[in-house]
Amino acid sequence: MDARWLAKIKRGVIYLILCAMLIVMVLPFAWMVLSSLKEEDEVFTYEMSWLPAKITFSGYVRALNEQPFLRYGLNSVLVSTIITMAQLFSSVLAGYAFARLKFPGRNLVFFIYISAMMIPQQALIIPSFMLIRRFGLVDTYAGLTLPFLAGPFGAFLMRSFFLSTPTSLEEAAVLDGCSRLQVLAKVVIPLSKPALATLGLFTFMQAWNDFMWPLIITNSVNMRTLQVGLALMKTDIYPDWPMMMAATVLATLPIIGAFLLAQKQFIESLAFSAVKY
Repeated sequence: MDARWLAKIKRGVIYLILCAMLIVMVLPFAWMVLSSLKEEDEVFTYEMSWLPAKITFSGYVRALNEQPFLRYGLNSVLVSTIITMAQLFSSVLAGYAFARLKFPGRNLVFFIYISAMMIPQQALIIPSFMLIRRFGLVDTYAGLTLPFLAGPFGAFLMRSFFLSTPTSLEEAAVLDGCSRLQVLAKVVIPLSKPALATLGLFTFMQAWNDFMWPLIITNSVNMRTLQVGLALMKTDIYPDWPMMMAATVLATLPIIGAFLLAQKQFIESLAFSAVKY
């Protein structure tokens, strides 16, 4: 058989596998969206039906009116934004220091710092809660965000990116009289947009989807985040599934929007890594 036909067959098999994986991943989301457009008695029937008999948006209306959904969403947006911006700021400073500054014990300090990545987050919940309670920050925005303002993963990612970039522009800026902070602000950060977009996207998604810490640290309805609010909607013997599906669809939209906004820089970061290695 011709080598070209073998290549076409191989490419076709790969496309079929990718299409099958895409269908498997999209089906739950499609079921969620379609269920949010059904009447309450249509979600679970004896005969499975994908399409609603009559499209209705009553589930979305109930989610917005009968639940403090907007308050949950505002809390999630605020908490996720604060954590993302703080992580970007701290990761850039830490990554640049470990990549460019020379000081005694730099590699040892970096190894100790990133070793925190090996500690499971569940093991830190109790000591973190005890500290937050000691400071009187339970059921506050500070309590929701303070343990996540800095992290070893961001420093590791930014250090790796800085080490892979040439230092010629930075050296030229220093010769022109720029300080280290000016070099960082005017040269390094503009060149780091792909890495910053990738780190920001991952951090925002993790903060947005976090459930355990907001559940533990919040007591009042006004301080609950969206994930906790969605979980507490299922309290009745017969839950309102269209309303829950509608609320879940609305909670997913910001993540999709964040990915679309950072998509270009995210792809550039992947392409940069592929060219580097």
